[in-house]
Amino acid sequence: MSGVGSKSDLLNILGDVKARVQDKLGVVDFPMPQFILIGKQSVGKSRLIEALAGEPFNFISGTLGSRRPTVLEFRNVAAARSSRWFVRNTKSQQWEEHPTEKVMALVGQCHEELGENVSSEAIYVRIESAGCVDMQIVDLPGFRDFAMDASKQHLAKQIEELDMSFMRDKRNVILCVEQAADAATMSSLQKCRQLDPRFERTILIRNKLDKYYNDLTPDNVSKWIDGFGDLPENLMRFAFTLPYWKEGTACPRPFRDLTDEMNAEDIRQMTMRGLSPKYMQTVGFKNFAAFMEKKIERMFVDSIGPVLNSLKELRQKAEKHARTLSTEFSDTDPHRILSTTRDCGVSFAMALTHVMEGVLELGNIQTLEDELRDFHNYHQQRGSSNLSMLPSEDFATLNDYIDYLRNDIQLATFDVELNGGAQFRRLMVEVEIFLRFSEIAVETKKRDVIQARGVSMSTLTWRDVVVKLLSNEAHLPLQRRVQYVGERIKWFFVKQKEAVLEFMDRLEGTPFSNLYSPLYPKHAKLIKQNDMIKQLLFSTYDKACQRQLQQFVELFENMLTSTFSNPWVFLKGSNPGCQSDDMSDAVLPSFDDTKDRIPKEINGRSGTEAILSKWLSDIPTDSSQIDEAVDKVQMLVLKTYGFIRSQVCDQVELFSESFFKLPMMRRLEQDMAQIELTDDDTLNYQARRDRLTEDIKGAQESLVEIDGCISRIQSFKLKCEARGSALGH
Repeated sequence: MSGVGSKSDLLNILGDVKARVQDKLGVVDFPMPQFILIGKQSVGKSRLIEALAGEPFNFISGTLGSRRPTVLEFRNVAAARSSRWFVRNTKSQQWEEHPTEKVMALVGQCHEELGENVSSEAIYVRIESAGCVDMQIVDLPGFRDFAMDASKQHLAKQIEELDMSFMRDKRNVILCVEQAADAATMSSLQKCRQLDPRFERTILIRNKLDKYYNDLTPDNVSKWIDGFGDLPENLMRFAFTLPYWKEGTACPRPFRDLTDEMNAEDIRQMTMRGLSPKYMQTVGFKNFAAFMEKKIERMFVDSIGPVLNSLKELRQKAEKHARTLSTEFSDTDPHRILSTTRDCGVSFAMALTHVMEGVLELGNIQTLEDELRDFHNYHQQRGSSNLSMLPSEDFATLNDYIDYLRNDIQLATFDVELNGGAQFRRLMVEVEIFLRFSEIAVETKKRDVIQARGVSMSTLTWRDVVVKLLSNEAHLPLQRRVQYVGERIKWFFVKQKEAVLEFMDRLEGTPFSNLYSPLYPKHAKLIKQNDMIKQLLFSTYDKACQRQLQQFVELFENMLTSTFSNPWVFLKGSNPGCQSDDMSDAVLPSFDDTKDRIPKEINGRSGTEAILSKWLSDIPTDSSQIDEAVDKVQMLVLKTYGFIRSQVCDQVELFSESFFKLPMMRRLEQDMAQIELTDDDTLNYQARRDRLTEDIKGAQESLVEIDGCISRIQSFKLKCEARGSALGH
């Protein structure tokens, strides 16, 4: 591309594309190279910019100096008789030409309006003249070494943070300006070393070389240029002197003439002192300017491909976004909005089933410790008092319970991050352990036994006494823990909402998408983009969780009440019906076999019931043995409670599945299909539809902008290739 007169055009096109993409489309991460200028105050940064512009000027930034970036675009126009200055309007993104003095005032105003603060929002200035170097540079506020008071110290810290943020961006080439002193004292260069340790994108500029002429001799001049070993070999560096004159006076002669004179004097002085030829290319402003022009052209030519690729990717995203908005606009038609909301809800309910079946690599995953801490924090904030938050008073804090689960029980999945069905299975283990800590809270006393027996020793059997004592208070500890189990299951389901939505959203374009409903991705986008749909679905889902919690607790408590009112029925032993370990003799039974099996199974249920009956028969009935009877009744109450607790805990997963999980998942689709809109919902949908109209318009404008950028770069590329071919012939 070099040599066909296209360099300025290239810089203009890429500069405009960057401005349109970053400012109008809001895309920050764009593969466009740029130079940033850093250094302390008074090291000559402003004079270097003037040398690149080819004329002196003075940005009026007040007593506090510059406080925001200034993006300077220099365009070499060989036929220009005088320079032209432009400032880009931040609203229209158009360049507006102004007299030089007006530009200086506008730039100063942008700095002064910040007060003692800084901003990353840049000012854009363009200069076109015959004396410009073709390049774009970002002038950053100078580092402040000294600050007299706290406000100035705060400002200095803000400036350093701003500059360092630009320096961290690996697309930026750093022009580090230092005075031509010893390399060991260069504080700005040390900041570059922190972020660019190998100096791969740092160029050192040592200004005010003339102050060190007399210190240089044939013996040390090459070593001085080389930094006496303090500068790494791969660091590109230049040393030169820029024009200067007495402060407060006008430039005594044409600025470009002064620049040329200083350049010639630098070359003469270094040659006279015997500087090695290999270092002469790093001395003088003209060598620096020539290097910069070549580097800029190379960088920008190399960036055409990545820029085009990024624009094409940006266009694909913009097209997808526009289609999504148009789909939502169509689906939120007033005549379809209710059915759309219900359809999204039904898809959401169906997707919950898949998440419970297990889906890999979903977010919203938790270890058991994180899950328990979140659950406890939630109920502490609510001030919940209707459930026991710890399984036993012997656990002083939640940390004790967590340590017990991790170290004593040693749950295999304790520290594994899970969600969905795997998390539910782990939850079942934890709540079973929690339930097993249930103990009768009140000791059964002699008075209670006698009171339960009645006036006469023969009024009630000891079996009736045990049932009465169990029904009185023994079931209360289990009931409070059942509330904990229900709340834990409800908490689990409530926390699955985001995981379900993520599952629906990420299916598009994956190999697994054909295994599920094609409506999942579409409905997920509607839910995520439309706050009203999301709020209605999540509200309906939360209500379903609360309903199932109430039903779970109610059914479980009814079961416990029935159990404690007749524990002998609940504790009837089970019989597997198969006495042999050998499976080879298993055959379909005949009718006679079945008739023989049934009595055996009924008689084989004696298990726990037989043990309890034996203990009952051992309790003396004679009134003279009341003390012994009381002791045995107390023992029997504890034993019976232990049997009931064991049976309940063994079947807690069955109860949870039957009373909560299955009804929840079966009825959720129906709940979603019966969503109704209130008048407020209808108004909110209309407001969303109005916003969508504006969003669609903005998306279409973005596509036009992107297409314009792609067209400009492609046309320029074709034109340059055509010029190159013509020159080749």
